[in-house]
Amino acid sequence: MISFLDLKKINEPYEAAFQEKLKSVLHNGWYILGKETETFEKAFAKYCNAEYCIGVGNGLDALTLIFKAYVQLGKLRKGDEVIVPANTYIASILAILQADLVPVLVEPKLETYTLNPDLISEKITSKTKAILAVHLYGQWAEMDQINSIARENNLLIIEDAAQSHGAGRSLKSKVESQKTQSNNLQSAVAYSFYPGKNLGALGDGGAITTNDEALAKVLFSLRNYGSQKKYYNEYIGVNSRLDELQAAFLNLKLPNLDLDNDKRRVIAKRYLTEIKNDKIILPVWDFSNNHVFHLFVIRTENREGLQEYLVRNNIQTVIHYPIPPHQQQAFPNWNQLSFPITEKIHDEVLSLPMSPVLTELEVDFIVEVLNKY
Repeated sequence: MISFLDLKKINEPYEAAFQEKLKSVLHNGWYILGKETETFEKAFAKYCNAEYCIGVGNGLDALTLIFKAYVQLGKLRKGDEVIVPANTYIASILAILQADLVPVLVEPKLETYTLNPDLISEKITSKTKAILAVHLYGQWAEMDQINSIARENNLLIIEDAAQSHGAGRSLKSKVESQKTQSNNLQSAVAYSFYPGKNLGALGDGGAITTNDEALAKVLFSLRNYGSQKKYYNEYIGVNSRLDELQAAFLNLKLPNLDLDNDKRRVIAKRYLTEIKNDKIILPVWDFSNNHVFHLFVIRTENREGLQEYLVRNNIQTVIHYPIPPHQQQAFPNWNQLSFPITEKIHDEVLSLPMSPVLTELEVDFIVEVLNKY
């Protein structure tokens, strides 16, 4: 069986180094907000061309804390509206709700699956104060147009980059002054280091990058009980700190992220140029570095039939995601809403195996099987 994602194989080359890091952290005796976390925050900030990186417990906390920090700074208030894609993982929406803000769902483009900028303006009201752009599946949202709309309407921009670590970078072009990454934000970007991400830890982890000094100061405090100095609390904070051991593992893996992303793009290019089946709709990609292919998502009208066919041929796939947020039981007030493009995407998408350890022979086989379907 070709696994959808073989985490054991991905982490195997690091095993000896992981063991050394484990010993180092264990013997150091400093397990929370120590040198490994500080080192990773500095390295990831530099990687992202950002001034600040704040390590937190997970990707959901990263998003939630951004919104809560803006509330503390007075830039957002309870009940303010936030534009968010209707086609996203539920964490994007949970973060808005947990900060006592109001999500306003906007349809994606069917071609890219990301927020459709042409539909944003009609959803803006006097209560709209921010846009949450989600770089879904590893592909940048259309940030030039989204940023333009935000400037025209004096809106904050927050980016959910949980699936797009390193988008915009290239092994052939690492000049920091270019600042082309999605992470070069005017407000803040949230990341997840869940094990299956392009940069994955061995447990939960997350981070926020920003160039805003005031925002960073509040975030460093909020993640640590609302405190910058022990036992002195400025805000009503939370306990959400990037674990020292996970930071140590991430420090080992970060230098290889660009290379791993390039391997993903090579596989994606093969899928896009070699899969030739009228029953399968392939994703849209301009072959630039704006996609890091956290997921390679195809669409088909008979998803169940295709998925069963692939299982019979020893190819594992996953559905990202079977139920759109507005149809979730958790949101009964939304259940009667209609988002036909989002619903079509959620009814048809299927994610093929995609990882930097997928072999050429495995890709050959996947392509062959799909072309025979």
